[in-house]
Amino acid sequence: MHTRNWLVACMLLFSATATGQHQESRQDSAYKPLIPINKVALLNNIDVIANMRFAFRNDFQEGTYTGSRFVNEQFRLEIKGKVLDKLYFRFRDRYTRDPMTQSVDNLSRSTDLAYLRFDPNEHWKIYAGKLCADWGGIEFDDNPIEIYEYTDMIEFADNFLSGAGVGYLPNKNHEFTFQLLNSRTKTFKELYDSIPGITEAKFPFAAVINWRGNLFNGKVHTIWSYSIFKEATSQYMNYIALGNSLILPNFKLDYDFKLSLENLDRKTIVSDFIPNVKAAQGVTYLTHWMRADVRLSKIVHLTATGFVDFAYWNGNPDPDKDKKLRTAWGYIPAIEVYPFHKYDLKVYANMIGRIYRYTDYAQAKFGLRNTDNYRFSVGIITPLLIL
Repeated sequence: MHTRNWLVACMLLFSATATGQHQESRQDSAYKPLIPINKVALLNNIDVIANMRFAFRNDFQEGTYTGSRFVNEQFRLEIKGKVLDKLYFRFRDRYTRDPMTQSVDNLSRSTDLAYLRFDPNEHWKIYAGKLCADWGGIEFDDNPIEIYEYTDMIEFADNFLSGAGVGYLPNKNHEFTFQLLNSRTKTFKELYDSIPGITEAKFPFAAVINWRGNLFNGKVHTIWSYSIFKEATSQYMNYIALGNSLILPNFKLDYDFKLSLENLDRKTIVSDFIPNVKAAQGVTYLTHWMRADVRLSKIVHLTATGFVDFAYWNGNPDPDKDKKLRTAWGYIPAIEVYPFHKYDLKVYANMIGRIYRYTDYAQAKFGLRNTDNYRFSVGIITPLLIL
């Protein structure tokens, strides 16, 4: 008797389930697809790109092997395209960064770009949202997946800020841009806590002007900029970046000069040297960066990058001070192989070395110690075009 009741219950349940699935199927077929057939053509105006760099790393500290690992060094998903005639959008999110929402612009720190651009005509463009600050310099302007190691000037800066900008292109060889941005993504209190005698600004801004030039029939490219930041009342940062490229058959040479004069230590490099100091005052950073690319064939390139970062504390109250505290060197020889003729993917092997040298004063006063490290990596780089 119990068995019979159990069989009847199973048959009723099966019937109800089958009917429900049939109804669900009929309802699903009545729904409109997410992208209607008559809208599919819009996908022609959209690009989805996975900017990725993946490597097998082998690390050494002070000449001692410390370990190996596979690592996703860069992964930035990018979606960009045309919304309407003359109206464009761009979004890029970095999956290799902590996605903490920032208090000033209310966006995740992992979001590089999220903006709209309007081009009223071929000479003008207007854009607003979270932007790539147009600092200037070849190193910063390049796709991040192409930079194996950033200089201190770029690594410790807020490079993606919310604001608005306008660009003017008088002809195909020149472009001038102006941006007005938030100077940071966090509040003054979060960054500096409180500094005696320093008052928080009501509008901490960054103003950036940039010139991109194409000279001598395309043999020389320039990306020059000047930026001024208001960090607090009567406290500013002035930043100059002069990027230059020489482009010849089978050879390319890039050089950047970068100088940052900071009333408050925005990058915190010098501040980290000094015990019990939240933000050093009167700081200067200076960087020289150079990269050479020799094309041996369509498949094989040899590249070499070298840079040096100088850190100065001009505002040090010590009467016996040495203004310069540290010199940091970087060197990156690499071989790059492009196995596919029609696809932008390269396999690379490189060595990334860093050398940190502190002045005698910095070592004696703050207990800093000279160090060096390097790593060997083999990996792949590609701006993977998904759509």
